[in-house]
Amino acid sequence: MTYRDVVSRQVLAWACTAIGARMPVAMAPLALVFLVRERPGGYSLGAILAAAYVLGEIGGAPVFGMRLRPERARVQLAVGLAVGTVGFLGLGVFPGAHPVVLAGFAFVAGGAPAAATGGLRTLLSELVPARSVAQALSVESILTAGVWAVSPAAVAGLALGVAPRVPLLLAAGLMAWSVGGLWLLPARWGGAEEEGGESPPLLRVLVGAWPVYVVGGASLALLGLSELVLPALLEQRGIGVGWSGPLLTGMAVGGGLGAFVYGLRGWPGLLRTRSVVLMAGTSVCVALAAVIPAAAGIAVALVVGGTLQSGAMLTRNLSLREVLPPGALAAGYSVMYAASGVGYAATGSLAGALLKVAAPSTAILAGVCLTVAMTGVGWWGEVRRARRGAYAEGSGVSVVEPGGVGAGAGVEGVK
Repeated sequence: MTYRDVVSRQVLAWACTAIGARMPVAMAPLALVFLVRERPGGYSLGAILAAAYVLGEIGGAPVFGMRLRPERARVQLAVGLAVGTVGFLGLGVFPGAHPVVLAGFAFVAGGAPAAATGGLRTLLSELVPARSVAQALSVESILTAGVWAVSPAAVAGLALGVAPRVPLLLAAGLMAWSVGGLWLLPARWGGAEEEGGESPPLLRVLVGAWPVYVVGGASLALLGLSELVLPALLEQRGIGVGWSGPLLTGMAVGGGLGAFVYGLRGWPGLLRTRSVVLMAGTSVCVALAAVIPAAAGIAVALVVGGTLQSGAMLTRNLSLREVLPPGALAAGYSVMYAASGVGYAATGSLAGALLKVAAPSTAILAGVCLTVAMTGVGWWGEVRRARRGAYAEGSGVSVVEPGGVGAGAGVEGVK
């Protein structure tokens, strides 16, 4: 297994389009804080605006993702990204507007383009041979890690060095760029023509894949836990809070490295087993970061944790390809995006509440316990679904499992 099939002009065009669509997502929360921080109660208002943006993402991803149609993919994605551009532009052009207006712009900026992640991931799968989908998804993860590594520094530099509104205007420009980039990609993806006969409702198919979403949410929950509590943890350890930026950048770089290594070869074991192992390793790393007193030890734990976390997320995306039919993949990826946002918000809220009554290290350990529980529930659900499918097959009964429609649509070398 190599990356040779992924190197093409179309994949390069996809990467440029994806950067335009995803960098605004990575920039938005911090950019919103910088936008209003000099107003009365600025930091609280910034947190509210960031929450409005995330709520837009969580709501928009499944709602618009389920409405994506293979034969109209380009137009639907373009409309969502264009409306998101208007949301970012409104924030940048009217920074002094009433907080309710700003929250509305933030909600639109987060919600309207939220299905783009699932749509672009599905388009990427169309640009490579079936045997190289795992490598393509690894490339996507590497690109995402790079975007998240660069975005905080770009936002801080532009907001402090030029003007607070500039990061949001840049986000609007990047998202508009991604709209144009869609016309360099296929207008649609496969899956418009499903097998003959009556197929189950899309919602039922998506709900049947719930164990994959739960573990995917747990995966991003650990990332969110690290990002949100790290400054307080460093202060508890007597380490300069300014180190939080480089440490998180190291975690993002580790994520890119992990995605690259995962795509180099086929790995043994079932996808759900690999996922649990990688999630367990990530949980151990985040827990170690909470108890290690030295900055160097925290840095190593976060880099290794980021490396394992990106592999865990890749197993989730590959699992969706096993349990969903081709026509439902874009919607499934969008639901995964929303589930990840829910996991991020859940551990962030838990940690934020605990920070008022407990030490940052305790808050991180509590968040780790929550993600371990989510991983266990998801793993149990996948095992249960697999046993039901095996029983139905062994009894000779033709049963379409809600989450098993499309089994066998997985990647070569992935069991």
